[in-house]
Amino acid sequence: MPFPNLLKQYMKSEKKQTTFIRWFLERPKTTGFITFLFLSYVAAFIVSQQYKLIKEDEQREMNNILNVVHQNIEQALKNCYTTTLTLALTINDKGIPENFDYVSEKLMESNSNISAVQLVPGGVIKYIYPLNGNEPALNLNILTAPNLRKEALKSIADKKMYFAGPLELKQGGVGIVGRFPVFQNNKFWGFSAVIIKLETFLKASGINNVDDSKYYLKFSKFDIEKQKEIFYISNKTDFSKNYSINRTIPDGNWKLYLISKNKNYLYSQIVIPGIIGIILAALFGVLIFTLLKIPEELQSLVNTQATKLLNSEIKFQAIFDQAAVGIAHINSFTGNFIEINNQYCQLLGYSQQEMKERNFQSVTHPEDLEEDLMNLEKLRDGKINEYSMEKRYYTKSGGIVWVNLTVSPLFKKDKKVTTHISIVEDISAKKESEKLIKKSEIRFKSLFEDSPIPLWEEDFSEVKNYLQDLKLIGESLETVALYFKMHPDVVEKCISLVKIIDVNTMCLDLHKVKTKNELILGLAQIIDKNSIPDFTKQLIAITQGEKKLIVDTKIKNKEGEFRDVNLRWNVIRGYEKSLERIIISTEDITERKYSEKIIFNSQQRIESLINTIDGIVWECDAATFNFNFISQKVENILGYTPEEWLGNPTFWRDHIYSEDSTWVQNYCKIKTNDVLDHDFEYRMVAKNGSIVWLRDIVNIVIENGKAKSLRGIMIDITKTKEAEKELHNSFNLVTEQNKRLLNFSYIVSHNLRSHTSNIASIVALIESSETEEEREQMMELLKTVSCSLNETMLHLNEVINIRTNIGLVSEPLNLEDYITTVRNVLSEQITTNEVTILTEIPDEAMINYNPAYLESILYNIISNSIRYRHPSRKPIIKIKLLVENDMKVLQISDNGIGIDLVRNADKIFGMYKTFTNNSDSKGIGLFITKNQIDAMGGNITVESEPNIGTTFKIYIQ
Repeated sequence: MPFPNLLKQYMKSEKKQTTFIRWFLERPKTTGFITFLFLSYVAAFIVSQQYKLIKEDEQREMNNILNVVHQNIEQALKNCYTTTLTLALTINDKGIPENFDYVSEKLMESNSNISAVQLVPGGVIKYIYPLNGNEPALNLNILTAPNLRKEALKSIADKKMYFAGPLELKQGGVGIVGRFPVFQNNKFWGFSAVIIKLETFLKASGINNVDDSKYYLKFSKFDIEKQKEIFYISNKTDFSKNYSINRTIPDGNWKLYLISKNKNYLYSQIVIPGIIGIILAALFGVLIFTLLKIPEELQSLVNTQATKLLNSEIKFQAIFDQAAVGIAHINSFTGNFIEINNQYCQLLGYSQQEMKERNFQSVTHPEDLEEDLMNLEKLRDGKINEYSMEKRYYTKSGGIVWVNLTVSPLFKKDKKVTTHISIVEDISAKKESEKLIKKSEIRFKSLFEDSPIPLWEEDFSEVKNYLQDLKLIGESLETVALYFKMHPDVVEKCISLVKIIDVNTMCLDLHKVKTKNELILGLAQIIDKNSIPDFTKQLIAITQGEKKLIVDTKIKNKEGEFRDVNLRWNVIRGYEKSLERIIISTEDITERKYSEKIIFNSQQRIESLINTIDGIVWECDAATFNFNFISQKVENILGYTPEEWLGNPTFWRDHIYSEDSTWVQNYCKIKTNDVLDHDFEYRMVAKNGSIVWLRDIVNIVIENGKAKSLRGIMIDITKTKEAEKELHNSFNLVTEQNKRLLNFSYIVSHNLRSHTSNIASIVALIESSETEEEREQMMELLKTVSCSLNETMLHLNEVINIRTNIGLVSEPLNLEDYITTVRNVLSEQITTNEVTILTEIPDEAMINYNPAYLESILYNIISNSIRYRHPSRKPIIKIKLLVENDMKVLQISDNGIGIDLVRNADKIFGMYKTFTNNSDSKGIGLFITKNQIDAMGGNITVESEPNIGTTFKIYIQ
């Protein structure tokens, strides 16, 4: 029953404690005896627990020792696997080994456990290294030899490496033979094999390091023919009754046993504590008998012990739930989970309740279940005390997780295990890493050998050490380059220090050699003097700590032919510090270089031809209008370089003149969508800010019935457009002048005809007058008409002067100064009529104008505003300087009587046109003002309402 329940039961019985204690107080002998029995049981329990702890420590120590030996053996076998795999790679496509002795020597140098290596084509030993001492094994057919045939056939059937033996070797001695089956085109070729002497194998495993004062180690294999287990570490003592553990090595079907020498020493360690426990129990019985008179202290002791038990239960539960590994209490017969901690549940994705409704068989991968059940059966039967294995679990989501499982018995019934503790550790990441490493090695070998590009695997470690001795590592690039230039012997030395580890088949074709040995012998015989500067770049890269380098260089093959190659120098990851493994690709780019040269020359000719065209040749994408080519002529016409244009995908759209941008883009989209060539004119903004007119002739490149790209030429037509504009302006000017001349001729003929008619009539009256008085009256009248004619001639002369004054002088004028001048001229009228003039003009406002015209214009308009003031209100004149459409506008407003524009719109600026009854209105002022403004290239408009006021706007160029 769990301790919390005991505590609850204890608390419920607290009310009865007085009666219970009284019973014991009344029977001191019985109480002392019961105490003796209880404490004896406790002592026995403690001693048994101590026995278990000592035994578990011994088991743990033995497991650790056996695990170390097991791992050493597995590591030795994995090294042999690498050796056989590498040896198998020497077999060419024709089934003939290449560089067998050289590769074998290097492999044996890298693996000191191996005494010999073999290649066994068709099952017959044909290649042995070293041959000396191994001659008896030569030409031995292992597929027919009775003692070798079964294990050899097993290796072929499983298609994986198998270690046969230990067995008597033909060349003498006992050894282990590891055979790796080699297949070419899915057809068995033979074996790649290694031989390990038994004494070397046992030494490498660490068996000799085991403390022989405490343990014995046995190494065995089950002989199928003899149907018994053969032990290879001889020991005549029977240790079958001693405690032992074992491990299986599947690569050779071997078993390792670790056996404890002393089978009774554990009992000697618990006898003395047991005796002491009984004595102490007796002493405590006497003491309890003595102390029954003080029940309060005894009750306090009981309460203390209960609290300790509760704390122990809580600590155990906390450790169980918060352990970093998964722990489960499992029924050994049904496999159902009794208790399971949080880590176990999180590993599989189930809740604790869901796990308790399952058994471990339901979540175990089928391929691992048989082995797990077999081990559990041995555990239940007492054949083994615990077991460990790597297995797979199914998670709740259907995924697979790899774990390291350790199973230990917990309770026994009739000498059989009924429940056990299962501890699991997640090793999925480790398994995935091992899988990736294995795949990576195979993929690397395959990619290296089958690569269509010539590949070299080289060792630059001695080169780096030599450069370190010269203290060139970490020096500046300029210093190192100068040093190599001044010391060519150092470069030659470095060439000799480079070791060529391997080359692929494409290297043989590139260098026109037959075997790899011709290239592997050394870099000095391959590198040409013309390639030394490029090799120097590799040395400089090493001194600068670079891990990769790309350079185009030349090589000279065995036939004396020079080839262009693209050399890529890369350090393999993990060898950045030592540079022991460098992969170098030497892609033959001779044909590409020749083609590039032809293309370059062709492009140069095309570019030269394009640049001679007096226009911008271009090409762009039909969908996005992103330019991918623009000729150099763009710099002459628009000022932009081709790089500036092509560097911005939206450059063309961004530099179209704002007024043309929208319609130009829409026009191009419509024509492109309709797959129609087009020719149009628009404006672009040049780099200096000027506006350039272009004629763009566009041809559409069609692919599969759709516009793929656009090609065209932009021709500068700015001068043509300016000429057209000047011609148009001249035409408009001439037309306007003709209209004005025609109008002026009408005015002149009308006004002069009126005056001459009056003069003729007066002369006729003078001639017909009868008295002197009548004649004098007619003469006075004639003088009046003559003065009127003179005034008309003066006005006409002034208008003629305005229209014929072609060389008008314009200069910067301060507008405020001229307004002040006019105010001074009109000061008497301003004062008399109480006129208010308000100006909103900056003090420094300047305009380019003719001085006489500006003063005349201001005078005429302001004087008109005073003359046509409203009789019922004081005159207010407002003068402002505005900007409209980038033009300066002089605005003059008044609150006078206004003008009825519906009736008098055509009379305002006419000569002698008046629209009031004022006696001083002659209709010449605004006519002259309009002509002066027109002569300055400007314009004047009027806005007016009767009895409200009038506003004149003078537009200044």
